[in-house]
Amino acid sequence: MDQKVPLNISPKDLSKILEDDSSEKPLIVDVREDNEISLASFSYSVLHLPLSKAANWSSKIGELLPNDKPIVVICHAGVRSLSFGVWLLEQGVTTSVWNLAGGIDAWSIDVDQSVPRY
Repeated sequence: MDQKVPLNISPKDLSKILEDDSSEKPLIVDVREDNEISLASFSYSVLHLPLSKAANWSSKIGELLPNDKPIVVICHAGVRSLSFGVWLLEQGVTTSVWNLAGGIDAWSIDVDQSVPRY
């Protein structure tokens, strides 16, 4: 069955995957703007693709993202990342997209309180 919309993943579940040495790590794509990342950075390696600069990277999306591993998309609250995830699936770039439910804000509340909320 083809995935039509990204599946939600909770901050706690994503944290478990990222901390588990035996699990395959997803590629994390952060679609927030530069100023948002400077306010509250994610503590793991991410591919930063700000949506406002989509004209710079959208035509190369197939080269930027692997099609053989899961992708988790994050933003501030989970809305922009959900839309981006739907777009990714429509492009046929990948077959496995997850959306961080509640975004970096929920991550700050549920996993890492050192990440500032904004």
